[in-house]
Amino acid sequence: MKDRTGRFGILEQFQADGITHIFGNPGTVEQGFLDALGSFEDLKYILTLQETIALMTADGYARATQKPTIVQIHSTPGLGNTIGALYQAMRGHSPLVVIGGDAGIRYQAMDAQMAGDLVAFAEPVTKWSTMVMDPNSLLRVLRRAIKIAATPPMGPVYVCLPQDIMDFPVVEEVVPTSLPSTRVVPDEASLLQAADLLLSGQEPMIFVGDGIAYSGAQSELTRVAELLGAQVWSADSGEVNMSLEHPLYQGSTGHMFGEQSLPITAKGDANLICGTYVLPEVFPLLTNIFAEGAKTVHIDLNAYEIAKNHPVDLGLVSDPKLTLAKLADLLDAKMSPEAKQAAAERSQAIGAAKQAAKTTQLEKDRAVKGQEPLHFATFMVELAARLPKNTLIFDEALTNSPPISRYFPITEPGSYFQTRGGSLGVGIPGAIGVKIAHPDRPVWGFTGDGGAMYTIQALWTAARHNVDAKFVICNNSSYRLLQLNIQQYWQSQSIPKHEFPLSFDLSKPAIHFAQMAQSMGVQGVRVEKTAEIIPAIEQALAHPGPFLIDLVLEGDVHPELIGIRCGQ
Repeated sequence: MKDRTGRFGILEQFQADGITHIFGNPGTVEQGFLDALGSFEDLKYILTLQETIALMTADGYARATQKPTIVQIHSTPGLGNTIGALYQAMRGHSPLVVIGGDAGIRYQAMDAQMAGDLVAFAEPVTKWSTMVMDPNSLLRVLRRAIKIAATPPMGPVYVCLPQDIMDFPVVEEVVPTSLPSTRVVPDEASLLQAADLLLSGQEPMIFVGDGIAYSGAQSELTRVAELLGAQVWSADSGEVNMSLEHPLYQGSTGHMFGEQSLPITAKGDANLICGTYVLPEVFPLLTNIFAEGAKTVHIDLNAYEIAKNHPVDLGLVSDPKLTLAKLADLLDAKMSPEAKQAAAERSQAIGAAKQAAKTTQLEKDRAVKGQEPLHFATFMVELAARLPKNTLIFDEALTNSPPISRYFPITEPGSYFQTRGGSLGVGIPGAIGVKIAHPDRPVWGFTGDGGAMYTIQALWTAARHNVDAKFVICNNSSYRLLQLNIQQYWQSQSIPKHEFPLSFDLSKPAIHFAQMAQSMGVQGVRVEKTAEIIPAIEQALAHPGPFLIDLVLEGDVHPELIGIRCGQ
């Protein structure tokens, strides 16, 4: 195109980088860019009704593809709407490239309507935040943004694109973005030291995060764990870093209170941390979390996280996959037959304890079968029996998450995505993003009633683009997680247990999610009784398009008090 303008050059750059989808919400200062998008039929624009939805849907897509993903938002108010979702993406290391509009460089001295320091707004919640100041650097800046977002430790970036910059002719050549390789391994001496440290104890422990999934190191991690006979715990993870069915996988450390994680972290005398930081709690312990004298090795591509909060004996800034592979070979070569036998016995004991705990929980689930109001486990038993084996799951069920993996085995990398980062509302848009990334696989998204109300308008996007995802809202008429957390607070402050604050109670007026879904073009049913569970599941599975199940569950609520107590 002769004398093509920046708005066309941007889209050509996206094509060169293999971008196929843009997730966005339009605004006036982006009108030229969105108009130009009509000339690029292979770039699909996923329309959302608010910027948070655009970013959270893109987050799900990025997690499913592990590729840089474009989000288009409006200027100052639009960027403000995304801050919470950007924080979640930053904590979750999602490679999002967020482009936002601005009226123009020429207007910045006017302090006009919607003026604001957009770069400063985004800086605390991104890896990099910038504004294109000259049309001759437009594509250069975009390539830099894509590179930064996609280079481990991955994370969101923000690029402000003023309208007048996009309207200038662009003469830069369009070339694919250069992404550096981070497939690096430590020197042999460091690997030998790591092996010696991990073999020095009798109670090895492993703590992992999504750096495992991002480097594709699941099999290498599993081999190291089996060689050591070590428990494996997730810390700050939302991906499948190891089969959840493996006998050595034990679940997640605490996410809220350090006291809950301490019995886990203080158990081992030889600790391996890989692909995560220690530890992702809201109220972490300020003292040492490991046993006295325990040895600790930390492997991660993010040097900032190594020994950030707690000292380690050896830190290795390297690729988890290649490093764990070499570490496993060294462990295998250095371990005596007696050491391997001891590791096998540990593994057997760990697996037996895990199975016993699961058996106990299954018995508890059977005890509440048929009770009404319903328990989520009762629903999940029936759903798991009918889900295709290749189903992908996006899980924001929070307090109701355990039955999902208890009844539907999570073994395949990239098949299960759990919320992370602390921002509510990602369940519905995240599932939509995963389905767009995997149109040929069934996708089910789970969320709670509190989280759903943050982003319920995402259902409209599912209907608009006929995204055939299924959604389950665990409707217990409360912020159940807050109810659990305040009980821990009462205990720590020696406060007697009493009624929960009514601000945690969502029971009045009752929210009917199936009706809301239908108003936005998504079919849905409300399930309140045991006999309604199977018909609802079968209807969802048979329906050719998005479908929502409003699952009414038992909850600790007091609708009779709402409106009686002043201010409640």
